[in-house]
Amino acid sequence: QVQLVESGGGLVQPGGSLRLSCAASGSILSIDVMGWYRQAPGKQRELVAAITSGGRSNYADSVKGRFTISRDNAKETVYLQMNSLKPEDTAVYYCNGYGRSSVSRFDSWGQGTQVTVSS
Repeated sequence: QVQLVESGGGLVQPGGSLRLSCAASGSILSIDVMGWYRQAPGKQRELVAAITSGGRSNYADSVKGRFTISRDNAKETVYLQMNSLKPEDTAVYYCNGYGRSSVSRFDSWGQGTQVTVSS
């Protein structure tokens, strides 16, 4: 079983920065894609950013130029650097990863971390 654990959320003022981390553990052979999603109250979960094992990334239009996704394959960890945060970035942020374990393919989610942008 593959587990993902997020950290780094919190309360920040508009214009501030936060860095989220997500570490994967388990009998992992490879993680093809790691991504960050978010879900605000009353809204559907949406993709924020994703990155392949080769380093290719894509972003939601709403965060382009402000957020940067990166990963450390050796540590099986993905990061999300969030700058110039806005109140509309407030949401629970979830980490996702899919790839292959020693048992089968996996598509796993973290438990979520709250990000609140407010003055």
